[in-house]
Amino acid sequence: MSVPLDYRAAGVDIDAADAAKARIKALVESTFTAGARGAFGGFGGMFRVPPNMRAPVLVSSADGVGTKIKVAIEADRHDTIGHDLVNHCVNDILVLGARPLFFLDYVAFGELVPSVVEDVVRGVAAGCRENGCTLIGGETAEMPGVYTPPDYDLAGFIVGCVEEDQVLGPDRVRAGDRLVALASSGLHTNGYSLARRIVRERLCLTADDAFPGEQGSVADVLLRVHRSYWRVLEPLLGEIHAMAHITGGGIPGNLARSLPPTLDAVVRTSSWSVPNVFQVLEQAGAVARDEMFRAFNMGVGLVVLCGAEAAPRVMAGARASAIDAWQLGEVRAGSGQVSLV
Repeated sequence: MSVPLDYRAAGVDIDAADAAKARIKALVESTFTAGARGAFGGFGGMFRVPPNMRAPVLVSSADGVGTKIKVAIEADRHDTIGHDLVNHCVNDILVLGARPLFFLDYVAFGELVPSVVEDVVRGVAAGCRENGCTLIGGETAEMPGVYTPPDYDLAGFIVGCVEEDQVLGPDRVRAGDRLVALASSGLHTNGYSLARRIVRERLCLTADDAFPGEQGSVADVLLRVHRSYWRVLEPLLGEIHAMAHITGGGIPGNLARSLPPTLDAVVRTSSWSVPNVFQVLEQAGAVARDEMFRAFNMGVGLVVLCGAEAAPRVMAGARASAIDAWQLGEVRAGSGQVSLV
């Protein structure tokens, strides 16, 4: 006679999912803003379009945190990876001038652990509160056979808005514009497959070992939260022409996305000192400098393109929020290329 099966025997624990939902209810509700409608646990999230806008354009983005999540798993620290995710997505829509409205997350496990779900959502909620957006909903999935415990994956979806006549982008950029760099807080959320290999195979370090030249462990350094630039730049959006969020592809790959086909960006690599973490990875991995600039942000988290008269105000605004900023270069006539000189 066959033994009766149930969902738990197949690897899906509904009781654990219910426990996780109970743990995160207060975290989700802590992010609710004036636009939020409905309550936690609905089939769909609702949000009011800001009523004072003339011609609102909704701006959306979806992303993950790449293999940075493996560092969190190996270090058994799960309360910052969600914060990374929100800040990354906020920066992606910020480059268009959009204000974040609401956020949704998706977490998928091989074996759902309620305390880990709580920590992940704690980070998501912290990011939403920092950026003034509502965590309007999400999904937690348990998928045995797809993910091998303790592995899990995380994705996020953001929606913001901007007045149609205030959308930032390449069409606003002019010859003579300045490039203003805002410092990153570390690797942010790109380059981790290469960074982890260097740390593991060339430096022979584990998550708890001290990172060379840093005050902290490998986990401390590699899990530094991806910086959000929304609060800093919101008051200055009217003076900004375009922006580039420096993620995968580095400065060359991302800055090119903010240029029209008739202009070039000249980046002066002597204008800043590359932070220690990138120098260590470059030297230990014998990584070519061009490859470093494609794989990592090299200390530049965001590039602002603005008129020469606005550049000092952008830099002052960043520094007032304890974010280092400097003139990175300028825009010249050309063909949509980025030159590192």
